[in-house]
Amino acid sequence: MDKGESSVREFVNADTTFPTAIHAWEIHLADEGRTSNTIKAFISDIQLMSSFFPPDRSIGSIKTREINAFLNWMENERKVPCSPKTYSRRITSIKSFYKWLKTFGVVTEDPAEDVIQKSVVSPLPEILTTDEVELVLKTADDFRYLKKPDARPMALLYLLLTTGIKKSETLGISPNHVDYDNPDNPVLYIRYDTSENRYKERKIDLPINWINIFHEYMEQAHPTKRLFDFSARRLEYILEDIGTAAGLKKHLSFNMCRWTCMVHDYYINTDPEAIRMKMGVSKIQWREIFMKLKKLRDQYA
Repeated sequence: MDKGESSVREFVNADTTFPTAIHAWEIHLADEGRTSNTIKAFISDIQLMSSFFPPDRSIGSIKTREINAFLNWMENERKVPCSPKTYSRRITSIKSFYKWLKTFGVVTEDPAEDVIQKSVVSPLPEILTTDEVELVLKTADDFRYLKKPDARPMALLYLLLTTGIKKSETLGISPNHVDYDNPDNPVLYIRYDTSENRYKERKIDLPINWINIFHEYMEQAHPTKRLFDFSARRLEYILEDIGTAAGLKKHLSFNMCRWTCMVHDYYINTDPEAIRMKMGVSKIQWREIFMKLKKLRDQYA
């Protein structure tokens, strides 16, 4: 018995009730370096399952048929709707919980092992076609030549369509994250304040002609701490205003720009691994994303 197994079994055994076992698992997940959101979701899923059983039920007394009964209740009988994606995640949580218990010798049989995992692929996102990209960029550019020039729409939209960054990443950009020391290869640095997201930090190439728009915007807005010193909702309104002015029937959004950027890069035969790294997504996330890119490619042209 190794040190980890001994430590777990000191506090948890087959007769332990769910609250104590869940607490021990929460500590284990944190020690593994799981993100706070992942831990919160996993713990919530197991707490929900435990609430389905009497309070005195031990973790070692649960059988496969009882887990299936809980899943059926959650999917078909519970008054709170459960989306396919949430349902799939809860199965993953249950399997992970009991796999941990068996790995550390707390239970000898894993009742979740034979539970059928349902994989869920979310619907294809909506993207812009090449003609629509040209249309919205032209519309955003027109704001620069109004009686009161406004470079914000073009600075924001062109950045999103060429870098594919998320809304949260856009809000986190400081002016000094834009590096144009090499005029032939300007880059954007994506930074994160929290250590759990440091792996997403990266350097993205910028279009050379975006830098002129960037300087124009800086002259108008004079941002200091944040490049786009607005609320998330205000930035969403800017995109919506562009879409409305362009007569676009689709809802122009951060997510649409991100997916359009990925599909464009894939369409021009950029190496998929380079796209993955540019977007800052894990290899696990990339599996589903890449499947969607293949399907979306024909919609782009």
